[in-house]
Order: sequence, then structure tokens, then C-alpha cells
Amino acid sequence: MSTLTHRAGALLGPRHTTYVVALVTPDGTEVDAVGADVHADVELGSVSKGLTGLLWRDAVARGEVAATAVLADHLAVGGPVGSIKLADLATHTSGLPRLAGGDAVRRTWELWREGRNPYREDLPTLLAQVEHVRIRRAGRPSYSNLGFQLLGHAVAAAAGTTYADLVAQRLAAPLGLVDTYVPTSTAGVRPGAVAPRNRVGRVVEPWANEAVAPAGGVRSSAADLAVLLRALLDGTVPGADALEPRVPFAGKQRIGAGWLTGDLLRREVTWHNGGTGGFRSFVGIDRSHGVGVALVSASTRSVDGAAARLLAEAGDA
Repeated sequence: MSTLTHRAGALLGPRHTTYVVALVTPDGTEVDAVGADVHADVELGSVSKGLTGLLWRDAVARGEVAATAVLADHLAVGGPVGSIKLADLATHTSGLPRLAGGDAVRRTWELWREGRNPYREDLPTLLAQVEHVRIRRAGRPSYSNLGFQLLGHAVAAAAGTTYADLVAQRLAAPLGLVDTYVPTSTAGVRPGAVAPRNRVGRVVEPWANEAVAPAGGVRSSAADLAVLLRALLDGTVPGADALEPRVPFAGKQRIGAGWLTGDLLRREVTWHNGGTGGFRSFVGIDRSHGVGVALVSASTRSVDGAAARLLAEAGDA
């Protein structure tokens, strides 16, 4: 066990038995895993939103999407929802609810009782559900998975492709990410992927679905996350201005295109975390000290505190 995984394990505690970790500093890169291989892929959960933010800003820079574009410009969405600006989706200020609705209570029960993926609709079904969504408190920050689902699919449509292919072509290929991909069904999860586990350690269904992909369906590995961290720090990641905070968010945090910026352990950190039915994740960078940390555990127990501590300690070194 490396010094990095030993320290990560000490911070996480004994209930985290399978995790991957990457640490980037001005002096180099460390990558390791416990209970897995550094190239075994894991679910990023809502860290996917940060990637979607990068893809949106990259599409704007390419001229494929206007900075003032609305949903109806690129997706078959009518009514008030169609007039929502993509920029507002990217900052959670669109007024959309967290989810599209439907049988949310039953799906939540199935998640906790049976470990089933609650996101099972395809993209046409998601767009049909949107027709019945009510917009509330537009302009105020309100976290919305639905908003980032629609943002990612709108950007992909503007590029004439799918979200899965957009990730492959615009992020994975230019950065050399060999383990980062978007499975649109459980059959698409690659052999050797880390199995998701719930709070008591039982294997549950992976969150592999076309519709939810831009908000929580990207998979990656410790090795790839290290490359991503370096690109975020040096500004070579496509759509890098997604990291720049634009509007206030919860507490004293500010938000860019998906990425939050604020104080963690008395340091300004740009970050996103995530959670699925069987993983918890955190990806963050401290740009003033040139350090970045990614930590993903096959558990539903938070990794945020451990990741923040690793980041602070790396900055102090």
C-alpha cells in the first residue's frame, strides 16, 4: 500500500474497502487503488455535471452553441422549458426541479430496497416528461439533475452526436483518457469495472443510462482522473472557463458551469462531488497551490471530508 492510499484509508475509515485515489501536485502525480486496479472504472455520479459544464463551454468556444442559446434551439422541448437558457442550466438557476417527476417515490424505494438504478428512462421518455415540469424560482440557485441532463443532451445535439460520443470525442480523446466513457445500459459497463456497493456492502445495480448520463452517468478510473486533474490545473482541458465562478450558489460557494468554488478547510477549492446507488466521489483542485485530488469509493458513505483533507495536506507540503 502506498503512502497515498494509506493516508486516504486512514481518513476514510475501515468501512471504505474499495476506493481509487489520484493526487496531482507541482512535484508530480500519484495514483493508487485499494480493492481495484488504477485502470478499473468507477461511477463518477454528479462529477459528471462538471464534465458536462466543460463540454458546454467547449461547444460555445467552437461556435456550435450560442452563449445565449435556449433549450428549444437544440432539443425538441416546447413551452416554458424550451425557453430556458443553457447558461442557466449550467448554474442551477433555471428554476427546474431536481428531477423530471413521475414515480419518484417508488423508484427511491426500489433503490434502497433492491439496489435498482432509479434512472431508467431513455432520452425520448425524458423529453416527454419535461413537458409536464413546472418552473419555479427561476434565477435563484436550486440544484437540478434534470437541468444538467437537458444541458448535456442539448450540447450533444448541437454537435450532431450523442452525449456518450461527445464525451469520447471532446474529452477522452484529446486528453488521452482511456478508461473514461458513458455506458447507456448495464450491458455497456466494461469488464473489470468496480462493482457499486450500498451502505452495508451489498452489490447494487450500476447507474448506466442514456438519459441521466450528463448529470451522473460518466465512468472513469484513478489513472484517468489524474490526467483530468492535471488538465484542469494547467487549463488545457477543453472548455476550461467552465471552472470560473459566475454566480452565487449555496452558502458562500460560487458556481461556474457546474463547478463550485469556495473555501474548504480555509482554502479556495474548485470542486464537484457525486453519489450514486453504490459510489461516492469527489474531484477538486486548489489552483493557488497547484494541487488536485480525486477520490472515489465503492460505498454510499461520503468521501468529501477525506478528499478535502488530502487536498489541504498536499497544499501544505
